[in-house]
Amino acid sequence: MMDVITIGEAMIVFNPGSTGPLKFVHTFEKQVGGAELNVAIGCSRLGLKSGYISRLGNDEFGCYIRNFIRGEGIDISQLALVDGYPTSLNFKERMEDGSTRTFYYRDKSPTVTMTMDDLDESYIKRAKILHLTGIYPAIDDRNIAVMEKAIDLAKKHHVKVSFDPNIRLRMWSKEKAKEVLEQFLPKVDILLTGDEEMEIIIGEKNPLSIIKKTRELGISFIAVKQADKGSVGYYQGDIVETAPVPAIKVVDTVGAGDGFNAGVLYGLQQNWDLTKILHFANTIGSMVVRVVGDNEGLPYYEEVLQQLDKIKRIDR
Repeated sequence: MMDVITIGEAMIVFNPGSTGPLKFVHTFEKQVGGAELNVAIGCSRLGLKSGYISRLGNDEFGCYIRNFIRGEGIDISQLALVDGYPTSLNFKERMEDGSTRTFYYRDKSPTVTMTMDDLDESYIKRAKILHLTGIYPAIDDRNIAVMEKAIDLAKKHHVKVSFDPNIRLRMWSKEKAKEVLEQFLPKVDILLTGDEEMEIIIGEKNPLSIIKKTRELGISFIAVKQADKGSVGYYQGDIVETAPVPAIKVVDTVGAGDGFNAGVLYGLQQNWDLTKILHFANTIGSMVVRVVGDNEGLPYYEEVLQQLDKIKRIDR
């Protein structure tokens, strides 16, 4: 039985050796990234059993990513290397305030070789949660059908569907994102989103308005991420606004939202109440931004407990 499985594109991330405009950066460090993979890693480090469904290029980068994922304790039985499709790359630009820009090189993504027939129904059936994002269908229209099939299989076997729109406007337009992503919302059980993303999809940016509108679609858990403003959520009839957990230092904001997602998925599987879930997830997000890299800052469960204990001592 898997606690969380996800489908997405893993990439080689070249993190800059210095801050500032990319054209003035001369050295890079090779790391691994990908929003869905980050969530799987975050869940695994918290102690959940995670699985990753994807395709990588049958090249040195693909082999490196596969070994990295395996080393994180994530099940890779549904991961394959394919010929003729290079592993995708991502060059990151990082400024002094921790803000980033990304430059993708993902044409001929290996993920487009995965078809609906490649989805293992028995694998999805054995999961508790299927986590998806809006990045995978943005890569190529062929991925939309695969995502639809995965959701249908999950619903067939009463597997909860978790969804983070994660809209990347470098990959598609607002109009295309809305057209594709709004069709998935009625089948979502757990919505993990930013307010700006929901403004694109449903025309609402206020967290309470987002909650009202998505509740009407039948979504049972809703969390609206607001970065340094905290988060607002709905679950089991309760609406809770949680304060942000201040970061000690912000050096890289990439992966914070994925860490938040992992925290929510962990909390839900522990049957925690909404306030505890959101505070736990906010804390993880604040820890991720202290470390350079897409997933290097994702904490282990014991580290989160230590941070929560520090927060309690400060609040006393």
